[in-house]
Amino acid sequence: MSGIRGENAVVCAADRSALFPPPAVINLASHPLFVFCHFLCFEKFPRLLFIACFMINKRILFIFNLLDSKTIQGELGWISYPSHGWEEISGVDEHYTPIRTYQVCNVMDHSQNNWLRTNWIPRNSAQKIYVELKFTLRDCNSIPLVLGTCKETFNLYYMESDDDHSVKFREHQFTKIDTIAADESFTQMDLGDRILKLNTEVREVGPVSRKGFYLAFQDVGACVALVSVRVYFKKCPFTVKNLAMFPDTVPMDSQSLVEVRGSCVNHSKEEEPPKMYCSTEGEWLVPIGKCLCNAGYEERGFACQACRPGFYKASAGNVKCAKCPPHSSTYEDASLNCRCEKNYFRSEKDPPSMACTRPPSAPRNVISNINETSVILDWSWPLDTGGRKDVTFNIICKKCGGNIKLCEPCSDNVRFLPRQTGLTNTTVTVVDLLAHTNYTFEIDAVNGVSDLSTLSRQFAAVSITTNQAAPSPITVIRKDRTSRNSVSLSWQEPEHPNGIILDYEVKYYEKQEQETSYTILRAKGTNVTISGLKPDTTYVFQIRARTAAGYGTNSRKFEFETSPDSFSISSENSQVVMIAISAAVAIILLTVVVYVLIGRFCGYKKSKHGADEKRLHFGNGHLKLPGLRTYVDPHTYEDPNQAVHEFAKELDASNISIDKVVGAGEFGEVCSGRLKLPSKKEISVAIKTLKVGYTEKQRRDFLGEASIMGQFDHPNIIRLEGVVTKSKPVMIVTEYMENGSLDSFLRKHDAQFTVIQLVGMLRGIASGMKYLSDMGYVHRDLAARNILINSNLVCKVSDFGLSRVLEDDPEAAYTTRGGKIPIRWTSPEAIAYRKFTSASDAWSYGIVLWEVMSYGERPYWEMSNQDVIKAVDEGYRLPPPMDCPAALYQLMLDCWQKDRNNRPKFEQIVSILDKLIRNPSSLKIITNAAARPSNLLLDQSNIDISAFRTTGDWLNGFRTGQCKDIFTGVEYSSCDTIAKISTDDMKKVGVTVVGPQKKIVSSIKALETHTKNSPVPV
Repeated sequence: MSGIRGENAVVCAADRSALFPPPAVINLASHPLFVFCHFLCFEKFPRLLFIACFMINKRILFIFNLLDSKTIQGELGWISYPSHGWEEISGVDEHYTPIRTYQVCNVMDHSQNNWLRTNWIPRNSAQKIYVELKFTLRDCNSIPLVLGTCKETFNLYYMESDDDHSVKFREHQFTKIDTIAADESFTQMDLGDRILKLNTEVREVGPVSRKGFYLAFQDVGACVALVSVRVYFKKCPFTVKNLAMFPDTVPMDSQSLVEVRGSCVNHSKEEEPPKMYCSTEGEWLVPIGKCLCNAGYEERGFACQACRPGFYKASAGNVKCAKCPPHSSTYEDASLNCRCEKNYFRSEKDPPSMACTRPPSAPRNVISNINETSVILDWSWPLDTGGRKDVTFNIICKKCGGNIKLCEPCSDNVRFLPRQTGLTNTTVTVVDLLAHTNYTFEIDAVNGVSDLSTLSRQFAAVSITTNQAAPSPITVIRKDRTSRNSVSLSWQEPEHPNGIILDYEVKYYEKQEQETSYTILRAKGTNVTISGLKPDTTYVFQIRARTAAGYGTNSRKFEFETSPDSFSISSENSQVVMIAISAAVAIILLTVVVYVLIGRFCGYKKSKHGADEKRLHFGNGHLKLPGLRTYVDPHTYEDPNQAVHEFAKELDASNISIDKVVGAGEFGEVCSGRLKLPSKKEISVAIKTLKVGYTEKQRRDFLGEASIMGQFDHPNIIRLEGVVTKSKPVMIVTEYMENGSLDSFLRKHDAQFTVIQLVGMLRGIASGMKYLSDMGYVHRDLAARNILINSNLVCKVSDFGLSRVLEDDPEAAYTTRGGKIPIRWTSPEAIAYRKFTSASDAWSYGIVLWEVMSYGERPYWEMSNQDVIKAVDEGYRLPPPMDCPAALYQLMLDCWQKDRNNRPKFEQIVSILDKLIRNPSSLKIITNAAARPSNLLLDQSNIDISAFRTTGDWLNGFRTGQCKDIFTGVEYSSCDTIAKISTDDMKKVGVTVVGPQKKIVSSIKALETHTKNSPVPV
């Protein structure tokens, strides 16, 4: 087997004797690619012959020889026809190695047709084969007398066959590959100088599909010698890339790359699905994705090897195993973490890379500083913190008797400043202790692993005895009775008397004296009456208690006023008076509120006079208060991801399966699929994906819609199931609506629903919009295309890409920052001033109402946007759809009021539709053409019928051109005869669909009116 010569060439083969260049020339044995090549040739394919594995310019190529005539020992045994043509002889190649060759040189005779056919060559897995020919050819000019018979080319043929059955040679079964010409030919002089001018030509054949094939060589009069024939095909070799194994892959054709999915090596898992592409040249291209070594394994060479004892790896990734941190070890392979030594621990919050630690030793050098019934404790840090920085201190307080061993926990009245547990400083103040009492304080030092230890507590203790202390201040002084010259006061004992109360000192003075002159009296109990005061004068009072330890602190100052005359009010009477006054005030306020509320009444007709007022509404005897839930604009968040995580549920991509692509959105594809959450039933969902190569703004806008949807919870608002943001592609998952958008659904089912069914759809849309309006939210793009409908004909509002929030005022406006506005659905003030409110949504709802009743017709038909703006501004409105109930058309006109304050609220729209559903007979009153307003726009009955010359013109004019072929050839060929068509006549000629029937009947009535009003020609 021949090799590839060059500076960076490495060749290996199963037949070790066929290595070329010789072993002495190979100097890349230590190169990792050579080692890999050696693995392929000698270990993975030990039984295959004629396999060549090359590393050329650091690219691995894999060549599989199907035939190499130079490696065949003995005669080749190919078939020559006729027998005196090609001749097999022995010779030597360019390296003077003995080989068997074929030659022919019948140049003297005309019309040579000498064939040489190889034996049957099995195809193996080849799709495309390569034929390498090495030959010599004599220059015809060097041969005398052969000018007209000598040729300098020969032909190459092949024939596919499933087995070696063809013994007899048949020319017509072969297919020509190419005509082979020599780049160099030799002369008689070259023979004398023993110069061998060897030509090498390679031809590509394929695709081949049978089990094998033959090659044939046709001589037409040349002097040629076939030195060698080699047939091979190329493979992309088995390789390991990014810890993913890619199998041998045969290129399919010369035009495309073959995508190959890799499989992770042992002890690894996919981070992103690994893929590579196999080229026609047998090269691996464009590696995508990779695998990560599992926890406990590290990447070594082309495999994931277990961590050695003493090393660990806690999570999947292509990082090296780490040495166990201090005070921990492991004795097994593939350890996820290291075990702590005895009496050392690792808390749940500690990362595996952190050293194991232990509880701290006890605090040191405790000092107490007693001040009557409080104590300040100070101490020093432990000598050993256990190797941690989260050391804190806890104080345990014990109250002890005469025998210090008989202790009990301190009462809850004892306070610790700043706190009793979790102290980070080495000082604490303990207050509100009892006087003349023994206490023991234990100071615990703890850290993050103290709770894990079974060893005894590490603490320092100190015992103290409190001093005699003065009583605490009196907190409240009450006035029991006042008179012209006296005030009666009472109070409670101090919270901490700290001994036996001997008496109380009462200090008082006139407020205007500012304590320059005051009086003191003593009381044995907790009440006193002070007499000898001035009438109608304000006095300031303070009281303090006295024990054997002395006086306590004075209470805060309390001010009381004596009566201006002899009238006095006791505390009991004053409470009765206050209750009576409060009750009277409450009755008066309630009467005013009821009067105001009764004066209010609902109905959008009257609400036109005060649309800017905020109201409370009564319904069924209950007061309806505004909902507390309000919409939060995600655009106000500095970090959009925070809004997504707050309002949308993060889903695991593994719980989502995509079935098919159903469309394309602004940011990417829209798919249908399924969502299966743990312990929940699998549901159908719609999935929006963010396209590859998105910008950060596109990602923010894409997830912004999810942040909006996630705040809504209503049966007529599309429900957000969740989002996928932690993996790619980024996805928004919503409930699946089987019937798609409402406009397309209605067009597909023209005239197939009852009016009640249509009103039910409209009621659902209005209910959803009422919910949005109550949350202070403006949709801005309400249209039938943005309403989705499910299999139960439930309509749900969707597409919040243009939506924005309102201010606190329900009637506040929002000014947009540019962008496209759907003109045909947008109110005049929103178009002119870009001011959007719930009232502008009400205008859009009127257009949706028209779309539904017309079964999805385009509003304003083919008018341009500028014509629509001009017509609406001049007061023109859409005409009623065919067979539209008068009540629904009146609701449309109300929604299209130019003054936005006169349009109904969505709450009123829902109420109107509910009344119509409860009273179906009211929907039977159809809009009277004679009673229509005079400002209707594009009324189809106003079409210029005189312009119709043929039946086709008439049908096209009324948007029923699809029926034109049906009327061709029947007796209704003129407008005069058309006016006489009945419903039965239409069925006879083939118009059986209800929708077109209604449109044609409506147009016939218009045609009949036109005929009556037209002047009779004289």
